[in-house]
Order: sequence, then structure tokens, then C-alpha cells
Amino acid sequence: MRRLIAVLVLALGTVDSPIAQQSSGNSQLNVVPVQGKIHLISGAGVNVTVHVGKYGVLLVDTPQAANVPRVMDEIRKLSSLPLRWVINTSSSPEYVAGNAALIAPFSGRAGGGAPFGFVGLTRPSIVAHENVLNRMSNPPDGTSASPDALPTTTYFLPSMDFSNGEAVILYHQPAAHTDSDSLVLFRGSDVISTGAVFTPGHYPEIDLARGGSVNGLIAALTNILSLAVPEGFASGGTLIVPGRGRICEETDVAEFRDMVVIIRDRVQDQLKKGMSWEQIKASRPSRDYDAEYGATPADADRFVESIYRSLTQTPRGGRS
Repeated sequence: MRRLIAVLVLALGTVDSPIAQQSSGNSQLNVVPVQGKIHLISGAGVNVTVHVGKYGVLLVDTPQAANVPRVMDEIRKLSSLPLRWVINTSSSPEYVAGNAALIAPFSGRAGGGAPFGFVGLTRPSIVAHENVLNRMSNPPDGTSASPDALPTTTYFLPSMDFSNGEAVILYHQPAAHTDSDSLVLFRGSDVISTGAVFTPGHYPEIDLARGGSVNGLIAALTNILSLAVPEGFASGGTLIVPGRGRICEETDVAEFRDMVVIIRDRVQDQLKKGMSWEQIKASRPSRDYDAEYGATPADADRFVESIYRSLTQTPRGGRS
């Protein structure tokens, strides 16, 4: 029975494509039960993981600001409990896009009235690695983030945990998509939210400007595999909610990780042979994966170049 449920969830998860998730506030929202206490809301920007626990509602990542009221309407259908926590898995703008719109009503800066139907409630906590706060507080363009958008609870150790009726554990993934990525494990529900480090159906973004690296990305994907537990014949078990795309299983992450490793190794081998970027680009080291990951020639070049730049630059801390 559990296998049948998992198959249905995976099928439903394919309805919403990454392209659809980037559409306007008039796009259709998809609310999909994952397993345990977890739902996925897609179609509002990045995937939003919803955990309805003993003490309230927890969100992993936030929708586009224009979609916040509609997303909260859907959450009210799932639970009448208060919104208690918002976890940001990355400092990338699309993953924190709705922070201020979610928090401002609780701070009395959105025209007054009960926030999203809640009465007499305190401001939810925004939880993230301290690098999220550092990067949002000092953006490269010099603009100032809204106080409501900034994390209020941060951690700097490899992990952080708390309870919402089941253990919620955050694992920092240094120098992966960025230097501020977190994986979120819901231990009782057996679900992992990965943020931007895992994007099935599309090549991952390695954001070098925000401290990302190909080797850190591979380490993060490997950590997902170490946390996930499959059922018999490597099917079922832990379900994985990516930053964009469908709900997945451990085998999907393994295939994705192997793709990144293979293309990394090809580029690394070409570098050892003294090939220039133009020569590596012309050799098309990702060519046998481009169709599977829906990559245009420009998409493939961007991904391969990010690997090349990661392997030839020395970011802060000496990690590549």
C-alpha cells in the first residue's frame, strides 16, 4: 500500500514543472501530500514544503511575494494552527522571495488586521544558516533588505535541530549551490527538503558569486543519499522534495549526483590535459545528458562553465 501511495505522489509531483513554478501570481497552485505530516505547494515560485506539526505550521522556503496570500489560503485548508517557523534553505533571492510578505503582517507593517486570518499571534521565526543572514544583510548591489525578510534564528554549526512534534534537523552544506545551503530532514515523516542543491530534470546552478562549488554540490548530494533510506529494491522509503521539480526518491538523487560527478570528472580530465575553456566548451562534455535534463546549448554551456570556473578558481577557505 505504501508503495502505491508513493507512486501516486510521484505522479502528482510531475504536474508542476520548474518553468510553471516561475510564472506569475495568476498561476495554478498545486498542493500535494508527500507523506507523514508533509505537503508540497508548487506553482508559486520555488517548491514550498509545508509541515503541520504539534506546535504549528512550518514552511521550508517561501513563494514569490505576489503568491503569498494564495499560498497562505491553501495552508489554512491544511491546518488552523499558527505559522511558527519559516526555514530558508539558501540566500538565493528566489528562495527568500516571500519572506517579507509573509512576516510583515505579523509585524503590523501590512495595513493592520489579523495576519492571514490569525488573531493575536506572535511573529514567526525565520530559521537559516548564519551565511543566509550575512548575505542578505550585505547584498552585492548595496540595497537594504527589509527587516521582515531577514532570518531571526541562525546557526553556524554543521547542524541544528528542534521539534514540531517530530524532529526537524537542518544540515549546513558548505560551498554547494551557495555557501548558505541547508538540507531539512523531517525525521518522523521521513522526508528531506533539499532546496537548490537538487533540481531533478534540470542542471543545478552552482552560484560561484555566493560561494558555491561543484565539489561542495557533490558532497551535499552525497549527504542526501546518506540521510535517505530506501525500502526494498531501492524504491519507496524516504521521499525527497527538491527546490524545483517533482517529488523524488533516493535513486533519483543518486542518478543526479552521478551525472554531476561524471561531467565534473570529464572537465577535470580535460584541464589536466591543458585544454582551454574554449576547447572544453567545444568538446561538449555534457552532451549525453543535455536532452535528459532539458538543457538548451546555452543551458549546457552555463552548467559546464560553472564547473570549469569552480575547478580553476580558489574561493574563500580554499574549497573548490
